[in-house]
Amino acid sequence: MAEITASLVKELRERTGAGMMECKKALTENDGNIDAAAEWLRKSGLAKADKKADRVTAEGRIAAAQDGNKAVLVEVNSETDFVAKDANFIAFIDAVAQAALTSGAADAEALKSAKMATGETVEEARAAAIAKLGENMQIRRLARIDTSNTVAAYIHGGRIGVLIELAGGNDELARGLAMHVAAMNPPHNKASDVPAEFVAKEKEIELAKMSDKEKAKPADILEKIISGKINKIVNEVTLYGQPYVLDTNQSVEQVLKAAGAEVIGFQRLVVGEGIEKVVEDYAAEVAKAMQV
Repeated sequence: MAEITASLVKELRERTGAGMMECKKALTENDGNIDAAAEWLRKSGLAKADKKADRVTAEGRIAAAQDGNKAVLVEVNSETDFVAKDANFIAFIDAVAQAALTSGAADAEALKSAKMATGETVEEARAAAIAKLGENMQIRRLARIDTSNTVAAYIHGGRIGVLIELAGGNDELARGLAMHVAAMNPPHNKASDVPAEFVAKEKEIELAKMSDKEKAKPADILEKIISGKINKIVNEVTLYGQPYVLDTNQSVEQVLKAAGAEVIGFQRLVVGEGIEKVVEDYAAEVAKAMQV
């Protein structure tokens, strides 16, 4: 049997991130073959990943990758914010984003079988990361833009990601607009994108808020008042109608017009949106453990 040296154990530990004793056992089980030992640990990692699969993952990060006018956002969730800030987790999600860009995967499910730069699949890398960091992780969402227009990808604090496609303009304007979308979260792009049902409901609400005296005004005057209120509301919920965050004296529409540009569309992801977080009762958990 091959000698299991300290340097061999150290090399395997650096390569896999597994614990010292686990690495020694893996090498012993595989007669000192470091490649076989790494695979052995990977399989052990898969087993650990399965045990954690039912844990809620509502934290995590958004990462972006871009190559010219092609860009992606990827959301990977973890159980805690502590792990989401770990350097290993950040490196993992950055590599996943790059794999998403390179592979052309259409969604998170397809991304699982995409190859990483290391040669392993994203799903294999996820399982290894779970084994290393000790938490469940899920590759939840993927957003992509692949176009001949200008594209910007912007990440704010690792928790908000934006992709924006711009016809005309330049990279600086596209990035500024992506920052605006991250900050202001417009539900719609232009006024024409706002659903008619929304406008009708807002008209109904504004009428209900009016006094009898206001409602008694001539029909044309009343219509102008209502239209003014609705236009203000529509501006608040559209990118084009909002004051531009980098120059609040102008609306986004005015900035675009001056640049001869048009926003074709945008996508915005926020970590954990739509996931119901579990509130942990640690006192109850400890009490239950004491009874075992």
